[in-house]
Amino acid sequence: MAFSHMPETARQRILRLVRPKGFVTARAVSRAGIHTQELTRLVADGTLERIGPGRYCLADADVTEHHGLAMAAAASRDGVICLLSALAFHQIGTQLPAEVWIAIERGQRPPKVAGLRLRVVRFSGPSFREGIEVHEIERQRVRVYGVAKTIADLFKARNRVGIDVAVEALREAWRERRFTMRELDRAARACRVERVMRPYVEGVVV
Repeated sequence: MAFSHMPETARQRILRLVRPKGFVTARAVSRAGIHTQELTRLVADGTLERIGPGRYCLADADVTEHHGLAMAAAASRDGVICLLSALAFHQIGTQLPAEVWIAIERGQRPPKVAGLRLRVVRFSGPSFREGIEVHEIERQRVRVYGVAKTIADLFKARNRVGIDVAVEALREAWRERRFTMRELDRAARACRVERVMRPYVEGVVV
């Protein structure tokens, strides 16, 4: 005698939507024919955690040291982890930022993430598009500026982060062969900091 399967509950259907990517959006839940009020119930009972407007992840998901970057990326699909956060991600220097630095293109709305401090900076044109790498963190697609672009950004933002931070990153990354001069030249042009960087680069290379 065959037994029919019990129909999935709204809770089970939402959890099935969460698992492939590690998060789910209210829009995806609605498209699946599930009332978004179910998300509120799952947050209330501690099953899900709200990580941004209309975005939710499992509250007991495996958390890595880069959890903040994954949360920021989930809230800003087109944003790029930059400056001090990118530096820490690449394990260069001694900076341990208390907030996640994320770049967005001019004209975009800044992301907001509940329980996470974000430092939003705005780039445009080549300075935004150059040097983007894509990494997977906690099953989340995270865009991060590469080493050369991060160093160029630090020099561009030297009044904000400190010239000593930029020079330390340049020296350490060059010593460890984390970039080529061609990559650095291209990043410097994109950020329009060739003249600013030239004396520091010459001092490090020589």
